[in-house]
Amino acid sequence: MPIKKVLVVDDSPTERYFLTELLTKSGYSVSAAENAEEAALKLKSATPDLILLDVVMPGQNGFQFTRALSKDPATQSIPVIICTSKSQQTDRIWALRQGARDYVSKPVKPDELLEKIAALG
Repeated sequence: MPIKKVLVVDDSPTERYFLTELLTKSGYSVSAAENAEEAALKLKSATPDLILLDVVMPGQNGFQFTRALSKDPATQSIPVIICTSKSQQTDRIWALRQGARDYVSKPVKPDELLEKIAALG
């Protein structure tokens, strides 16, 4: 299934803006949330084809939210790409164990992110 709708979840307004601009210019429909709680509310009204998810956020972190998404039958089919400043190999492994499909370290390289999204579609 081709990816058209993306939900960007990041507590940084700068990162949300950067990712939204990049994805919109690349032809994706983008919605954004600043934390897992807001993202969960958005998921109740619209299902994206992909979630780009930060790890370090207030409240529920990205690892916890990924695990919750992967256990919920309503959301477990939505691929998650972790997009974070945490760049250790152990963070990558942990993200994938929680159910993420891929992992991108910040600062995000636009071409790398778009290639990873295309590979999922």
